[in-house]
Amino acid sequence: MRVREMHPLCCVLLESGAIEEQSPEPTARLLRTGSAVVGSEVCGIIGSESATSVAGVLYKWTNYHTGWRSRWFTLRNGILSYSKTRRPGAAAADDGVKLIGHLPSNNPGQRKLRKTVRIVHLKVSSFRESRSDDRKFYIFTATKTLHLRTNSKKERAAWIEALVSTRNLFMRGPANDNISLLPRDISISTEKLKSRLIDEGISEGLIKDCEKIMLSEFSEVQAQLKVLSEERSSLLDTLRQLEAANIEAESSGILDGEYQLLKHEYSNLGRGKFGEWSTTESSDDVEKQELEEASDEEEINFFDTNDYFSDPSISCGSIVADKIDKCLELENKTSSMKNICSENDNSLYTQVERRQKLPDPIEKEKAVSLWSVIKDNVGKDLTRVCLPVYFNEPLSSLQKGCEDLEYSYLLDRAYEHGKAGNSLLRILNVAAFAVSGYASTEGRHCKPFNPLLGETYEADYPEKGIRFFSEKVSHHPTLIACHCEGRGWKFWADSNLKSKFWGRSIQLDPVGTLTLEFDDGEIFQWSKVTTSIYNLILGKIYCDHHGTMHIHGNRQYTCKLKFKEQSLLERNPHQVHGFVEDNAGKKVATVFGKWDESMYYLNGEWNSKAKELSDASLLWKCDQPPLNLTRYNMSAFAITLNELTPGLQEKLPPTDSRLRPDQRYLENGEYDQANQEKQRLETRQRLSKKLQETGWKPRWFQREGEDGTFRYVGGYWEARENGKWDGCPNIFGKIDENLLGSLQGS
Repeated sequence: MRVREMHPLCCVLLESGAIEEQSPEPTARLLRTGSAVVGSEVCGIIGSESATSVAGVLYKWTNYHTGWRSRWFTLRNGILSYSKTRRPGAAAADDGVKLIGHLPSNNPGQRKLRKTVRIVHLKVSSFRESRSDDRKFYIFTATKTLHLRTNSKKERAAWIEALVSTRNLFMRGPANDNISLLPRDISISTEKLKSRLIDEGISEGLIKDCEKIMLSEFSEVQAQLKVLSEERSSLLDTLRQLEAANIEAESSGILDGEYQLLKHEYSNLGRGKFGEWSTTESSDDVEKQELEEASDEEEINFFDTNDYFSDPSISCGSIVADKIDKCLELENKTSSMKNICSENDNSLYTQVERRQKLPDPIEKEKAVSLWSVIKDNVGKDLTRVCLPVYFNEPLSSLQKGCEDLEYSYLLDRAYEHGKAGNSLLRILNVAAFAVSGYASTEGRHCKPFNPLLGETYEADYPEKGIRFFSEKVSHHPTLIACHCEGRGWKFWADSNLKSKFWGRSIQLDPVGTLTLEFDDGEIFQWSKVTTSIYNLILGKIYCDHHGTMHIHGNRQYTCKLKFKEQSLLERNPHQVHGFVEDNAGKKVATVFGKWDESMYYLNGEWNSKAKELSDASLLWKCDQPPLNLTRYNMSAFAITLNELTPGLQEKLPPTDSRLRPDQRYLENGEYDQANQEKQRLETRQRLSKKLQETGWKPRWFQREGEDGTFRYVGGYWEARENGKWDGCPNIFGKIDENLLGSLQGS
């Protein structure tokens, strides 16, 4: 039997080659005995007591195409299993199973050699009856809702009674709480060994030496078993306390006609935090919601877990335990990686309290359809059409450039590795940094504000050890230059976007080179890949990044990363994979992962074997999104970019993006004011081309050669320290009438 996929809390999908000769129950029993911790406590397996075991035909909603389909359900020992057909020749009352309803008259599925059995652990699920149909009821798991229907009201009552019986058994707790996970006291006897050695004629002194060696080795094993037993017992006690607290809270607030079981989500075990939740429905009927249940034939693949469940000799419990241990190890490793360069330096910098959410909106926002905007402006000059601020997020393109530095600790770590002589780990961390810049784009469908000519932005993060500065240096073509200094490295770039509109989507091709230079002289350069935004007119908008990224180094290594383009039927999107090559063209390391999740590496060339995948080392992992998400879906770092911390406004030049009025109004939720200011500033923006033609030059950046990169010339942070902004115009204020007339006349 091969386990194809598994959710750690609720559902397990099983597949067998000769299922007719087996029942779902041995499979459930295999899962229950897989691991003492996961099997007995987390999955909620019952001890010596058991509720009524029932079986029968239920109709399950699959999808809008196939509708309701009959399935054979079996409830036994707290596990609800179901399949398309009942195993042939099985009596209804086998093993004390009570039949609800009638046996199916025909069983066409018997002709198939394979069938699928799905399992739901009821301890981590909840259920309730439909209030509009006396034949329907629902079972809620962590990932789906089962919509079920019986033939009659009497049959539904029988199923609900069996589920309630199982629920009551869970509330009483495990029958035998004193069963130890591992034997605490293990003894060993050497009498048989001594007798055998004496028979062989071995001297007594040598026998005593052998006995001492054996007892010494055994004592070490015994000590390890004792520590392991204590750790698991401690975890088990914590789980029981949480379970008891949730059951007590549930029992005190349960409503008539609603039957619930607890669901626990155990995440961040290494940090000692447990997330707990239960599902309740506030609407009159679940059918008022979208029916998102997929058909039984649908497969779901997971990027880095699929290959772990292919070995039939490995039990479910041991797999889950191994994965938990692996997660804890990676979590600890990631934390140590983040602190490797900064634990001794943080005391040198002032800690700044950053905000954790955007301000609450003052006005209620009105949604705007892009199609209606296009329709209302047919025949007009689109360059003079001002889009509503509804399509913007409260950040400018200058600030978006700073988001690439969210995971700047990767560059700190790369600097330290190179300093220690490990050039391979240096370029691997640089590659992870290049990918991490795309993590914050997932779910970000609003466009940033287009900066005005001469607009600037500064970001000083002493806790990260970085100082970032950017300026819009050209209006036609639009060019944005940036410069950042970190702990042992400098980063600079200038960028432009070339766009192509394809009707339902838009393609953005970045133009420009990103350069990273370490203090020891090693330099890396790369360009960004193509970004496409789909379903602009109809459907759910989403973005994807695709193409090949070449990271060129001036010393030993280069890296090539392939961003896989997402297809219409892609079940595993956002894939990135590539190789690190030396000067001879030999592949010395493999890099793989997802641009919105994490990146891993393996030494040598990867051939996608599960054993090699389990040996992969974590390079980077995306931070969790903030709790207070808005429609902008900003990361915790992006939320701080437009913040005016105490005392900052007095130090900023009048050209800083934080002082832009339409952007500030949008962040505060004053949408009417934001639209008025945006229209005023875009009118001013159209004069920028004339201003640039009259000889305007950027103040803080200078182009290297005629077509070279814009480089920071220095002086900004010194001027900020002295508070001298002579010559910096108030670009966000009202337009001078004389200047307006001269520009329009020319």
